[in-house]
This record gives sequence, C-alpha cells and structure tokens, in this order.
Amino acid sequence: MESYPAPARALVAQMMAAAAAEPNRAVAFQGAPGANSHIAVDQAFADALPLPCFSFEDAIDAVREGRADRAMIPIENSLHGRVADIHFLLPESGLVITGEHFLPIRYALMGVDPAAKITEVMSHPQALGQCRNWLRARGLRPVTYADTAGAAAMVAELGQPETAAIAPPAAAELYGLDILADGLEDAEHNMTRFVILALEGSNERPAGQVMTTFIFEVKNIPAALYKAMGGFATNGVNMTKLESYQRGGSFAATEFYADIEGHPEDPAVARALEELAFHSKWVRILGTYPQARPRGV
Repeated sequence: MESYPAPARALVAQMMAAAAAEPNRAVAFQGAPGANSHIAVDQAFADALPLPCFSFEDAIDAVREGRADRAMIPIENSLHGRVADIHFLLPESGLVITGEHFLPIRYALMGVDPAAKITEVMSHPQALGQCRNWLRARGLRPVTYADTAGAAAMVAELGQPETAAIAPPAAAELYGLDILADGLEDAEHNMTRFVILALEGSNERPAGQVMTTFIFEVKNIPAALYKAMGGFATNGVNMTKLESYQRGGSFAATEFYADIEGHPEDPAVARALEELAFHSKWVRILGTYPQARPRGV
C-alpha cells in the first residue's frame, strides 16, 4: 500500500479491508481508487467489492491467492492499442478469461490551482497517448505514472500548481482537485476493452454469442501462418484479433494472440482449431466467454 501516493492510501486501506472480509465479492483491479479499471469494476459487477492493486501482476496474484474472486484487466484501447500484455501475464498465471467489458473512456485535466499556468501533465502512458493531440497543441510536457487516478493522487500530494493530472473526472473529487478542462481524449470513440479473469471457467456453455481467446506458436517453416489461418477462412470462423509478439531474445520464434467468434465445441471452430494445431508447435486456449458487444459488421 505504501506504493500509492498519500492521498490515496486511506481509500485503498478501506477497500482492502472490505475485500478481505468478503473475498468472494472482491474484484481486483490495477490502479488507485477512481481509475478507469475501478469504474469498469463498478459497471460490470453491481455487488462487487473493488480491490485496488498497484500492478497488473498484483491484481492477478490477488485472484491466485484467494484474496479476490476475479480480476479486471484492460487489454486494448481503440485509440492507443494494447494496454496490458495479457499473452505474457495470463499463460503462467493459471487464470482463465471468463468475460469482457467495454468502457467508454473520458478524461479531465485536474490540478490544485485553477488559476495556475500548467506546464506538465502526469498520467498513465495510455491516457497520455489517448490525449496526445490535446497535450501537443498546448505544449504541455507529459510525465508518466503507474495509473491515472494514482497520478491525480500524486498531484494532490505534490501540491505544485504547475503540475496537473489526466484522470477520470471522478478522481478530482476523490483527491480534492479542481477540474481545469475536460473532454481531452483525441476521439469520441475512445473505448477500452477489459477482460475478466478467474481461477476457473464455467462448465456450462455461455448463452448467446461467445468469444474464444487463444495463443499459439506456428512451426518455423515457410507459409506456416498462412496455412494455420486457412482453417478459419474455410470454416467461416470470424477472427476479430490477431497479434504477434516475441518471447525471449532469439527473434526466431513468433507467437500469436487471437480472438475468434464461437465456441471450441462448435463444429466449424473445432475444425479450424484442429487445422491450426496441425500447423503449430502448440495452441493454448485462454478462455471462452460471452460477447459483451457484437463483433459483426
């Protein structure tokens, strides 16, 4: 808890105590109270006890250790791309993806003195990236911090009039700051996708449309990825995300993260995954879960 700025510690302590009393209701998130992840937990789970954690790893550990029933992790943003490296965090954690949530992102500039001339702005790198044009147009220096609401708490602790924070508007009230400007995001469609993680998935098939997330490594032969993807095209399976990443320092083995529409037990999906496995060294499903919003055109 000492990692948080002083203005956030009392709130963090209260939320940790409530979660410790009823861990079956606790949902871990990364950041200080008032962060977008906190807002996402409140939206997705009406009866949840949000449990703040300083890092993504801490949030995952809270579930693994039984201090929280679930965790909510942001994985991608419509303006600034990847948020958390879920393909690194999840495979070794023992957790599975059980759901998703989409949160519209709105930001405000907040500080200790509404009359002061702001020269630098503190926030999470994602928030700074999502407000890049606004900051650049005003010549403000971006300063990175671990999360948005934590940046607001740090600005309150520092008490320097020239330093402001970018955070969700509610953070200003939590940490006694003045809102100096709002609507900072560079596009109206600014949206972050969160995944919900738990120790175990449901044994029952989710109702309605579902998503399946998996990672894989293709064999190191020419056209391996093309051949591996062929089964999804020929079986009419919609792949909504395919992202490559490197593990280790060899630069010789590329792994992939993918989202598809459908359940592994659907005949078309089963055939596509079978073909993928034939052309891959390994395939690992990270979760099958209900769609939070339609993916079709």
